[in-house]
Amino acid sequence: MSVPSEPSSALFAGPFALATLSALATPDGPSFPALVTPDGLVLDLRSALGDEQLTVRGLLEQWQSALPRLRDLAVDGSAERKLAHFRVHAPVEPRQVFQSGANYRQHVIDLHLAHTAPGDERPEEERRAEAAEIMDRRAAEDLPYVFIGLPSAITGPYDDVVLPAWAEQPDWELELAAVIGRAAYQVSAGEALEYVAGYTIANDLTDRASVFRRDMPRIGTDWLRGKNAPGFTPLGPWIVPAASVADPGALRLTLKLNGETMQDESTKDMLFSVARLVAYASQSAQLLPGDLLLTGSPAGNGMHWGRLLRAGDVMEGSIAGLGAQRTRCVPERVRATGAVGSPVGPIAVK
Repeated sequence: MSVPSEPSSALFAGPFALATLSALATPDGPSFPALVTPDGLVLDLRSALGDEQLTVRGLLEQWQSALPRLRDLAVDGSAERKLAHFRVHAPVEPRQVFQSGANYRQHVIDLHLAHTAPGDERPEEERRAEAAEIMDRRAAEDLPYVFIGLPSAITGPYDDVVLPAWAEQPDWELELAAVIGRAAYQVSAGEALEYVAGYTIANDLTDRASVFRRDMPRIGTDWLRGKNAPGFTPLGPWIVPAASVADPGALRLTLKLNGETMQDESTKDMLFSVARLVAYASQSAQLLPGDLLLTGSPAGNGMHWGRLLRAGDVMEGSIAGLGAQRTRCVPERVRATGAVGSPVGPIAVK
């Protein structure tokens, strides 16, 4: 889908952002890396940089040398085509997706209350205090929680989201995503932000009913089934360079469901900063250019409201300075044999 209009005049903060686009006039045509200006003009970076095989991930692999050239292109007037003529895809195809869990204090307290163990009849105040104590202890002991997601779950910022027939409790989780611009292995928190090329928006959908394995409670969470259905991670619309984001620890996240605000929180509520999460993940794994690190979701998910996603729902997620995405939930088609297939017809986001 082409980008919908936004209420503000600027699509994002800073002089430019990176996007992956394709022409609406040729739906089957190739996608390409693009420089987008805040007023919605587009420059095809393949021709501008003389590389017909270029991708956004390829740019991130040479980020330090590419960034000055991109800054020049953003101000020289080369971007002339209007964004409305293009389909906006997920801005990057990562090799790895790192996801932070339990990183917003109030969100985790809310989930702790929503997932009360059978037979636990303690007052809500006592259970809330218990959850708060757990969060405060994790922060004091400097223990982030990071797990792995699948790139195949990523979809575009305006694409339909298919709700799997097996998903009993599909839920939304708006998140700030850091995009890696340099290979990072065993870096310190003090230097970690040097490895972040920019930021984008992710909606990390979760089937709450699949998260905990009832048959193997001692093993714990099943993130494969809970979070990695195709299209369960709408991403984008673009990557805003880190230099244009004054403080990733003070950004407002807002998610609306059918026009009603469900999440409205600042990244100030994160237990662990972007720098701390990057440093922590890099102690065990090598982060590669183009990889994503999702930083967790704030309070206000569907479990908190007692209202999960269903076909026809429209989610609008925005982060200050990074733009907005808009996705509609559609049902997965179930054939007579019981096999599942594609959604019941295309439903456009308008």
